[in-house]
Amino acid sequence: MTELEEIYNNYFKDVYFFIYSLSKDKHIAEDLTSETFIKAIKSIESFKGNCDIKVWLFQIAKNSYYSYIRKHKNLIELDSVPEKKDDFDIEKSVFSLEESMKIHEILHNLSEPYKEVFSLRVFGELSFKQIGSLFGKTDNWACVTFHRARNKIRAEMRDY
Repeated sequence: MTELEEIYNNYFKDVYFFIYSLSKDKHIAEDLTSETFIKAIKSIESFKGNCDIKVWLFQIAKNSYYSYIRKHKNLIELDSVPEKKDDFDIEKSVFSLEESMKIHEILHNLSEPYKEVFSLRVFGELSFKQIGSLFGKTDNWACVTFHRARNKIRAEMRDY
């Protein structure tokens, strides 16, 4: 048995269940698991061994899943997306004059980087990837920072 076959046999189920946990769809999980191992085989020479091979495979699987989501975002059925119930929608309130002034006041008093990340996302309409790049951080950092800023503004608006 070759090393690649051994990797496949040892980690196939782990990768499959990882993708299944993300997608909640067995067909997507099957396809992306195959795609993950094809990508891994093509780039095995780039694996430096700095991390466990399972972590490396999971990273490939996660990237494959996100690529799949981006390619198929228009195909997601609206009925399958849960409707988010929230008592206050910041993005809509920006367009209400009175609430807009209050939000700008709260935003002005926010500490950095919350103030800038929120402004870039809502007013500048930048993606999390673009915002992360501006700060020299990841898109995940930008997303978390934006949501924390939004939660701080929501908390202040509830007191308003």
